[in-house]
Amino acid sequence: MSQPRIPVRVTDVVTVTPLVKRFHFAALDGGPLPGFSGGAHIVVEMRDGDILRRNAYSLMGAPSNAVDYTISIRRDQDGRGGSRYLHDHVVKGTTLFISHPANLFSLERRARKHVFLAGGIGITPFVAMAAQAFEEQQAFELHYGVRSRIHAAYADELADLYGNRVKVYASAEGERIPVEAVLGHQPLGTHLYVCGPERLIDGVLTAARALGWPEQSLHSERFVAPAAGAPYRVRLARSGMVIDVGSHQGMLEAIEAAGVDAPYLCRGGACGHCQATVLACDGRLQHHDHFLSEDEKASGRSVMPCVSRFEGELLTLDL
Repeated sequence: MSQPRIPVRVTDVVTVTPLVKRFHFAALDGGPLPGFSGGAHIVVEMRDGDILRRNAYSLMGAPSNAVDYTISIRRDQDGRGGSRYLHDHVVKGTTLFISHPANLFSLERRARKHVFLAGGIGITPFVAMAAQAFEEQQAFELHYGVRSRIHAAYADELADLYGNRVKVYASAEGERIPVEAVLGHQPLGTHLYVCGPERLIDGVLTAARALGWPEQSLHSERFVAPAAGAPYRVRLARSGMVIDVGSHQGMLEAIEAAGVDAPYLCRGGACGHCQATVLACDGRLQHHDHFLSEDEKASGRSVMPCVSRFEGELLTLDL
């Protein structure tokens, strides 16, 4: 089943950079919001005309603050519409629904030290994670790659709070995060966390493995948007319902639009909560998740409806 929803009111909208806005939420009933830990995310529900959008965003505030939730959204003009809707239509006083917080990117409590690597809007989970590490007196450092200083959301605030534990690198000035140098000189027991563009995440994890970092010390967060493709149909075996999935519509979105209460948690191909068993498939599954192993994907027995697609006529799922 889908998650219970929390009605909230937008209490403030702040322009952070030319492309990034910060949104503040408070519970509609004036009470406290559920507690969370650094790295947690919420799903924001938006009614955009006839489309119901549900997008996951990292919580940024200090985890000790149960009154004010904050998220930051980078406007993606070529995206699927969620960021444009928030930037263009959500203002102070707007009411929305959000999910309870979930955390797939939490700090490892046994770590001797935390090393955070962020790219662009991937800084958002680290705002809360750094606050938590600081409050708990845990050792950490943050390396933040941006396109230019004007787009370095929260860089000044983080530097003011944590001093030389924060390093910012602007590619427009010929700077890059020195990944090998950063990863090559860390004490045993250090854990690595990376969030940002796919290329950054893949490069950092590849470098860490080449340097001998143990797999259990590597943590990444990436939420993938549903891919576009040719239309197809999905049959839900438990009800017999046949659902059309449009070219620019996710499988999970189409199932929900048909009135089916399908399970989800991250909506980004990372958690496995929406995993569905494939009962029949007359074409090719297009896996875009980061949860199933390569062998599981090759077997064709499971699919993540939140981000994956199907190339064929009809896909039958055990839903």
